[in-house]
Amino acid sequence: MTLRLLRLLPFLALAFALAVSPHLAEAKAGKSSSMGSRGSRTYVPPQGTTAKPIERSATPPPSAVPPATAPSIAPAPRPSVAPPLPAAQSTFFQRHPIVGGLLGGMFGAGLASLLFGGHFFGAGTGGLLGVILQLALLAVLAKLAYSFFRGRSTLAAGRPQALAPPPARANPVEFALGQNDLAAFEGILREVQAAWSAGNGAALPRLMTPEMADYLGAQLRDERAQGVENHVEQVRLTKGDVDETWQEGPAQYATVTMTWTAVDYTLRIGTNQVVDGDPRSPQETTEVWTFVRRQGGPWQMSAIQQV
Repeated sequence: MTLRLLRLLPFLALAFALAVSPHLAEAKAGKSSSMGSRGSRTYVPPQGTTAKPIERSATPPPSAVPPATAPSIAPAPRPSVAPPLPAAQSTFFQRHPIVGGLLGGMFGAGLASLLFGGHFFGAGTGGLLGVILQLALLAVLAKLAYSFFRGRSTLAAGRPQALAPPPARANPVEFALGQNDLAAFEGILREVQAAWSAGNGAALPRLMTPEMADYLGAQLRDERAQGVENHVEQVRLTKGDVDETWQEGPAQYATVTMTWTAVDYTLRIGTNQVVDGDPRSPQETTEVWTFVRRQGGPWQMSAIQQV
């Protein structure tokens, strides 16, 4: 029995260490979670990214409507009205009665001349006069026909053709960022990880919104209660891509995909024993950070999203 217990001791020790120590995936400021607020876009994925949805936020989701404000009156039913019958289109002779009368007289005269002997244009002086009148009538008819078909072609040209493809999505970057803004984002990344590593919760409100300061401050207290402290050191930003910038009233927002490297490890408080991570091997991390500033003030981090 004693020998069997001795064989189980290494496995029991490993299970205990895993139970009391934080996992590497939960290290870093924010513990690899998606939290914070992005204004009206809190629950809208940042364009051009694979960021995970925000799981914890002080901003209520759009579907969270208080029952007291929900409409209680059902919409009135629409009356059933039969569609009107299409109007009958008028014929050419109805639209041009004078021309129709002239054409009828012309063909009547021709028909009479054929029935009583003679030809269509007649003979003699009367025939000559008839020819002149008929030629004048033909000229008038030709002019009317030209105007008629020209009007139809103009109307057809004015009709809408096949719908054009919808325009591309608007540029997600509503305003440009300067080098000072990008340097501020990198500085916030470094200072947040430094304050996190030192357990300095008092430094967080200067670097982030009150909401994010509350979240990270609570995480720091939880780690201290477990007797461990996470260190994120040698932070180096390797790539930063601006995904979105937009303005809401006096507030300006910027969402940036940040790729950075750092050594990430966790120590046991009091013994400095490494319980997770590696203090010698840098690890690469990619996260989507959103920053906000109001009325020209300094930038602050307002959300973190994993990818």
